Formats: sequence, structure tokens, C-alpha cells
Amino acid sequence: MSNDMVQALAAENEDRKYFYSVLNTFSSYREQSLLRIKSKERAVMILPGHHKRWLKNYLNDLGLFMECIEANSKVIPIILKDAKSIFGNIYSSTGTSHSETEVGTLSEGLDKVQSVFKQLMRDWSSMGYNERKQCYQPIIDEIALQFPEDRVERKNINVLVPGAGLGRLAFEITLKGFSCEGNEFNMFMLIVSNFVLNLCKVVDEYEIYPWIHQYCNNLKAEDQTISVRFPDVRPMPTPEGTFSMTAGDFLEVYKKQNEWDCVATCFFIDCASNIVQFLETIHSILKPGGVWINLGPLLYHYSGLKNERSIEPSFEVLCDIIKSVGFEMEKCETGIKTKYCQNPKSMLQYEYDSVFFVCRKSLWIPSSTEGY
Repeated sequence: MSNDMVQALAAENEDRKYFYSVLNTFSSYREQSLLRIKSKERAVMILPGHHKRWLKNYLNDLGLFMECIEANSKVIPIILKDAKSIFGNIYSSTGTSHSETEVGTLSEGLDKVQSVFKQLMRDWSSMGYNERKQCYQPIIDEIALQFPEDRVERKNINVLVPGAGLGRLAFEITLKGFSCEGNEFNMFMLIVSNFVLNLCKVVDEYEIYPWIHQYCNNLKAEDQTISVRFPDVRPMPTPEGTFSMTAGDFLEVYKKQNEWDCVATCFFIDCASNIVQFLETIHSILKPGGVWINLGPLLYHYSGLKNERSIEPSFEVLCDIIKSVGFEMEKCETGIKTKYCQNPKSMLQYEYDSVFFVCRKSLWIPSSTEGY
């Protein structure tokens, strides 16, 4: 067996182990979440007697929170039922049990599951409409403007959405008649998006409590127990255009040059430790004259993380780099008010002043010896 084959098999084994660790993390949601509640109950029980009496209503609230966690946990097995089919059953082997591996610490894994519940609110519930209107609609409108129906055959226009999350933006673009592909690296997102996009057939069939783990900044306990139903629309059957989701690292999956008519990024470009790599890749995969549409902040997810070499250029510096890569910036707006998975009842409201811009790849392509 060649060294390349050995490395490939080792990589496949690691992927399988990670996949099962994600399944295990989902399956551990109920137990780990209830342990947190029990810890809070114990914290009350060791207090002086009069403190415990005064906190009676708080203890009652904790009981209500447990009921909401139980409700969330009942949705998880339904989501996981067909998860192994996502990658053509290559992970269906029983050789790895759900309990053999972990995704980071249990706390880190639980946070990722909680994040998926909030993403379901944002992408596939009626409560997420306002956030989608803020973040997705400007991109959708711009794509429609760039490729008007009376001038192009939209089904022949290929649109890529990197960092597609649970797939709503890519789905909405497809509804406009385009051929759209979403790309996502996060396995938690991929498992849930597969469920919503391929298996959900009834509108508002499932109920979840996306903020049940948000213990701070609540005016009332009811603000923590807000529920949403999903999906707010029926993703099946496939809409007018062609729609697909691809798993994998954006930088690794997309290496073919001059392939896409449009790349649409939303809250994505700051997810790289080296944002310049993202810009170069977007430029490379676009056809000459192709358009890149972006909306989002510059949160820089790797900033400050241990053992990560992260760079965090300002938007002003980024604009210079965008031009150096070979783009012409045709539109640029700043101060676009956007929220991300916010509980509308929370006492703490995060709001980004996002940037929205439209860039075009020059029709002139520099030779490989000229570089950028």
C-alpha cells in the first residue's frame, strides 16, 4: 500500500471518528443540559433558609427550563435518524460507537448544539424573518439585479454560497431560479441542514426552545422559554432552480478556477485566520466578469484564540487588498444594521454595523508569472 493510500485511509478514519463524536455530542444534549440545571438547584440548596424561601419562584422556573430541555431533546433523535446517509452511508459502519470520541470538552460540544437551535430560529422559523430580511435580502436583491430574468437564463447562472450554515440563503437564491450551491464545514450544521432541507415535509412541524440556555439578561422567565416552530416553509420539493449543499473546507473544496458566475458571502469572510486566502480563492473561482456580493461584520473568529495565527485587518485595509487581488468594487455601504440569532426579549441586544459591498472580477486575468 502506497504512502498516499495510507494517509488517505488515516484521514478517512479521523473523519469518521469526528462524525461519530458529533453524533455523540447531540445525543448527550439532554443529560448535559439537565446536569447544568441540577447544579443550579444545588447552588440554591446550600444557601441560608430564608434565601431558599425567597428563591422559591426561581426553583420553579428551573423546573420549567427542564421541561423545555426535554422538549428540545426529543427533536434530536428525529434529526439524527438519517444523519449517516449524508455522505452516502460511508459513515454507517458500526465499527465506531457514539461514545468513543468527543468534540472538544462536553461543555464546548453542548455549546455547539445550543448554537444549532438558535440557527434554526434564524434560518427556518417565522421569528427569524427580520434577521433574514436584514442579512439575506440585500444579497438576494443584488443577485436578482445583476442577473435580470429578461436578460439571462437564470438556471444557467451558477451561484456559490460559502458558509451556508443551515442553507436558507442558498435556498432563497434558488427560489429566484438560479443554480445555487451552499458550502458548509461545520458538521453540526451539515447534519441539521440535511434534515431540514431533505426530510422536513410539513410546515412548522417541530417546536424548539432556542434560548432555553440563555440564563442571563431575562426580564421574565418566559423570555428564556420562548419557543419557535420550524420549518416556516416547506423546503421540499426542490424549488425552481438547482440546489445542492457541499460539505468541506471552502479553501480545500473550491480550487477550480473561473467556474462561478457569482459568489455570495454572508457573515463569512471573517471566519478565516487569514482572510486574504478567502479573498484570493473567491477571485480565483469566479469567472472573468463574475460578481462577489458580501454582507457582514469583521468579527474575526480566530482572533485571540490560543495557538492560532490570526490577522485582523480593518475594513479600510481590506478594501485595498480586495483591489490588489483583482476586484473592482462597484458598491459599498457601511453601517448596515444586522443582528445574529438574537432573542428579541433579551435585555442584552447585540447589533452589528455590517458592511455590504459588490465586487466584480476583472475581465483581464493576470498571467501566473505576474501574480497579484
